[in-house]
Amino acid sequence: MDWDDLDIFCNVIDHGSFSGAARALRRPKSSVSASVARLEARLGTRLIERTTRRLRLTEAGESLYREMSPLFAHLREALAAAAAMDESVSGHLRIAAPYEFGAHHLGAVACEMLAQHPSLEIDIDVEHQPVNLFDQQYDIVFTMVDKDLPSTSGVAKRVFSLERGLFASPAFLEEVEPPVTPYGLKNMPLLAAASDTEWSLVDSSGGRHSIQVAAPRLRSSNAGIRLQAALAGLGVARITATYCEPSLEAGKLIRLLADYECAPLRVYALLPARRLMPLKVKLFLDMLELMSRMPS
Repeated sequence: MDWDDLDIFCNVIDHGSFSGAARALRRPKSSVSASVARLEARLGTRLIERTTRRLRLTEAGESLYREMSPLFAHLREALAAAAAMDESVSGHLRIAAPYEFGAHHLGAVACEMLAQHPSLEIDIDVEHQPVNLFDQQYDIVFTMVDKDLPSTSGVAKRVFSLERGLFASPAFLEEVEPPVTPYGLKNMPLLAAASDTEWSLVDSSGGRHSIQVAAPRLRSSNAGIRLQAALAGLGVARITATYCEPSLEAGKLIRLLADYECAPLRVYALLPARRLMPLKVKLFLDMLELMSRMPS
């Protein structure tokens, strides 16, 4: 039995195509196809049904993949851990993150990692929509939630929380009466995230207040668009404080209801369910935690 053919078969399924596996393994696509064909001939059964759009596992292929994929994944992790014993960090680190978090929190960490480890390459995809951890074989997918974390077959590691606030432009506040309590927002145009149904705030004595976000003036998952709308005087936006800090310092935005605390955004790092965390992943998360504690 050629174990390499089995590993290549698992890679084809992991990456969703022969082309994807070929890129990941840095082999010709013809070599990958030949390996799978050789494995099918050896077993005397079809493992993958090939169509023009996607691959579909046969019953035999699904059974083989379910049994063998965890073994090869564990073997790769063990080899990576053994190679990491000399403290060298190399290869590719693939990360996806929401725009609001990635643009303002991950760049400095990535630069420091690259400076310390010349053999390391980092890809950071900054997304405006949620990313599936397994779709493109990411090492880390960061996600931000203000409620319960959706279930995942990977590992969820809490990173930290991001403070949020309510912001509007001076021009907007010249046209309306600034709110004194959260309920003063009810008749104001709101600039909301795509998933916002309510804005929760806590007053100085611990009282909780909820404002329904039923028909916002603008709705977008892109924090940059909401910030632009707030700067243009179109309404009140709820955005992370670090993201608004430059505009706040320049006097282009004013923070509303400063005596009330908005529900924070909790940031999680989603990781594949490996038995061993790759050293490059561990060092990135450790450095992110360290740099987040440093004064700006």
